[in-house]
Amino acid sequence: MRAGRGSFLVHRRSALVAAALAALLAAAVVASLCVGESFVAPREVVRVLLGLPSPDELVVGTLRLPRLVTGLLVGAAFGVSGALIQTMARNPLASPDVIGVTHGAGAATVAAMTFGLTSYTALTYVSVGGGLATALLVYLFAWRGGLAPSRFVLVGIGISVALASLTRLFVTRGDYLVAQQAKVWLTGSLNGRGYDHAAPLATALLLLAPFLLWAARAQRGAAFDDDTATALGVRLDRTRLGLSALGVVLASVATGAAGPVDFVALLAPQIARRLTRTPHTPLLCSALTGALIVVVADLLARRLLSPTELPVGVFTALVGAPYLMWLIVRTRSSRSGGTA
Repeated sequence: MRAGRGSFLVHRRSALVAAALAALLAAAVVASLCVGESFVAPREVVRVLLGLPSPDELVVGTLRLPRLVTGLLVGAAFGVSGALIQTMARNPLASPDVIGVTHGAGAATVAAMTFGLTSYTALTYVSVGGGLATALLVYLFAWRGGLAPSRFVLVGIGISVALASLTRLFVTRGDYLVAQQAKVWLTGSLNGRGYDHAAPLATALLLLAPFLLWAARAQRGAAFDDDTATALGVRLDRTRLGLSALGVVLASVATGAAGPVDFVALLAPQIARRLTRTPHTPLLCSALTGALIVVVADLLARRLLSPTELPVGVFTALVGAPYLMWLIVRTRSSRSGGTA
């Protein structure tokens, strides 16, 4: 497609998949706003979303919509983050929760909560700092004259295990009420989330939008093997550093908003790539898929065992953990077949 003197490539199947995902997401949004302790008719939900007067404005606009907006932004951020990190590592097993980024953000946040820091805004910055520090640590340990993707993933897994142990130490040493709050937060929960949680994430997405446009183009070259990418003139080390930095920031801010909602960053890019059948992972479809996963999981978490409300991370883990095991087995089988 051409716009003035510029032109850009539009993959037809990706555009159709993005439109279908957007339609499914819109339906999930309406369903999430309709269902609760009291049912609200879809017509009234649409009236509230359009800013028209409605008797259900308090329930929909004040109580349910802020939580939903947070879930949408968290899912989109995790989806894009997973796509960037998997592209950088050229490994479908790579994601912020697997390589330790969300564990670092979680450990820093739980430590801050243990020492009495309760400001949502401050905790978001602490989460980002923890995620960035963890990514830098993984980067330093994985660097050996270059950044090998397989080494990056293995080092990240080892550091994530250590950080998980450190997080449990902070939980056991903290005050009882703080420990209970931290345990709920560590499972990934949208309970009680509002616009004050969504605002830092929305700001980060807006500020990073120009860099994400660069990443959508740069990931095409980074998806090739090292020799091919170098022959095409791609500066691999700089590209990988840029893609991983963007992914780390998005995952860290999303973790600060809702806690480490596991496996969304792992699932969303893989689903998007299989739907679009593109050689690289489409960022827009990954964002829509991540948002759809979180919204549907939160709806199930709220209503499946009503009146008991479960954290959204419980349902994403129920789906993501078996998928991760299947992916590991499939990868090992394919390598064994190739060796044979």
